Amino acid sequence: MKLVCAQSDLSSYLSLVSRAVPSRPTHPVLANVLLQADAETNQVSLTAFDLSLGIRTSFNADVWQGGAIALPAKLLVDITSRLPEGEITLDDESATDGTATGEGLVVTLTPKTGQYQLRAMGAEEFPELPVIEDTTAVYLTATALIEGLRGSLFATSGDETKQVLTGVHLTVKQDTLEFAATDGHRLAVVETANERPLEDNEQQLEVTVPARALRELERMLAHNAASEEPIALYLDQGQVVFAWQNQRITSRTLEGQYPAYRQLIPRQFERQVTVERRQFVSTLERIAVLADQKNNIVKLTIDSANQELTLSCEAQEMGSGRESMAAEIAGEDIEIAFNVKYLMEGLKALPSSEIQMHINQNLTPVIFTPLGGLKMTYLAMPVQLRS
Repeated sequence: MKLVCAQSDLSSYLSLVSRAVPSRPTHPVLANVLLQADAETNQVSLTAFDLSLGIRTSFNADVWQGGAIALPAKLLVDITSRLPEGEITLDDESATDGTATGEGLVVTLTPKTGQYQLRAMGAEEFPELPVIEDTTAVYLTATALIEGLRGSLFATSGDETKQVLTGVHLTVKQDTLEFAATDGHRLAVVETANERPLEDNEQQLEVTVPARALRELERMLAHNAASEEPIALYLDQGQVVFAWQNQRITSRTLEGQYPAYRQLIPRQFERQVTVERRQFVSTLERIAVLADQKNNIVKLTIDSANQELTLSCEAQEMGSGRESMAAEIAGEDIEIAFNVKYLMEGLKALPSSEIQMHINQNLTPVIFTPLGGLKMTYLAMPVQLRS
């Protein structure tokens, strides 16, 4: 195998796939990236797989001789990222200068400034990425996927014991995609238009995909932001695949019944507050400095007479803070408290200049929605204020 490629290509695509390399591999070959070079198409593909999440990506190179080899991921990433810009030659012919003697494969990287040799493993040892056959693909647009993931991923649970809550529940309907994520304390639901409505032979589908896989999907889609090509989604028996151009992400799905989240969202409200989102977020960030010193609780005071929203925090022994801002308020005054982190993360994900808060009582779910733009619902549970 021998090829010539740009340092910038090799480095950027390696950093994409290497995120699927396990930090503690159960088998030595999983600490590698599989590099496959095709002399006919002048394409190089890179694959990483931890037996749960798999990422494959391809780029153009000048392939003199095709072949495949498994290369140590961390070492390759660290060296490649530090090499100067320009062309790099990779070949797996035996080392000639005695610097990497002994049994086993050796790959030589030759940038314009020198030479590096790395021990490698045979490609045949690398596990195959799962392939889903006999399943019709559902096609989604990158824009709809990115919008949905940005508005939901942050609300997934980091608690591995709540297995199904560590993912985003994706529902593909006739002409909409629905993304839902909850960790038991808050809930984010995003509806985006699927600009490629399902064909008559395509089934609506529901699947819960691990947040880790979806973060990589979002990152890869952003990397190819200019592409208009639809993303093919394949689903079969515990496995989901997203594929487009020469990119592919495969992941196990999360088993188990996802909560009936629609039933958690109240339909009627006694109070409504409209406020400028950026001002709300920046005020929260300042108040959070004090909230972080105590119990992460921020209090919201809604003053209907003065059309004013006040944020405050009491951190005994440390101090206190309060700020007020103008708001459009319908309904009676109320005091309500939240975990400042949950409030801030939800507000940052709402994609509009103004947002609305829909409130009933001080311990019932509060709904945040953007005013115009994307159809998104963010539910946060208030916390009890201890006097």
